[in-house]
Amino acid sequence: MRWRKAQRINEQGRPPLLVLLHGMGADENDLFPLASAFDPALAIASIRAPLPTDEGGFTWSESHSPGHYVRESLRASLAWFQTWLESIASGRSEPQDTYLLGFSAGMAMASALLLDQPTRFAGGILLNGTLPFDTDVPAVKDRLAGMPIFHGHGSFDRVIPAELVNRTLKYLRETSGARLESRSYPIAHEIGDTEIRDISAWLTARMRTPG
Repeated sequence: MRWRKAQRINEQGRPPLLVLLHGMGADENDLFPLASAFDPALAIASIRAPLPTDEGGFTWSESHSPGHYVRESLRASLAWFQTWLESIASGRSEPQDTYLLGFSAGMAMASALLLDQPTRFAGGILLNGTLPFDTDVPAVKDRLAGMPIFHGHGSFDRVIPAELVNRTLKYLRETSGARLESRSYPIAHEIGDTEIRDISAWLTARMRTPG
């Protein structure tokens, strides 16, 4: 894990926490450079997924094919992450707003966490991926009711099947109940500079106007 402490203390107790969830074949170093672009009042943790891949790096869940995740494997990783999150809160009574940022396979993990325990998180940033459909994660009506969600996707991304991208966006827009901001960027399977600025502004706005 890589960690950035909040560089500016707010007046509301523990600083909000942003957890970065990398894509398949990467590790905790992959997204950590994003930290410098985000509000210094945020504490930021970039964690390594628990499953090594044959090609090197790590991932969050076994999959049948790109974007189609193995239910039991994903469920095990959800339990692993929830144990980690509880461990950093151990012994602290103050509440802490926690945001998730997931890219690609990390987006599937982030959205699985949000759907599995929606009251545990303050919001999510979901980038270039899909929700983990056809697992036991409850992607049902109003599951994310009122939750702030930023969804970003590259219009030239061909890694995630288009059918899953469209299904994800349809759920987020029409069924989830989330307070959604969704943007498309003329990029491939990556996070672009304009997107980073948009995410930074979105996060800062959420911190200034909680809920």
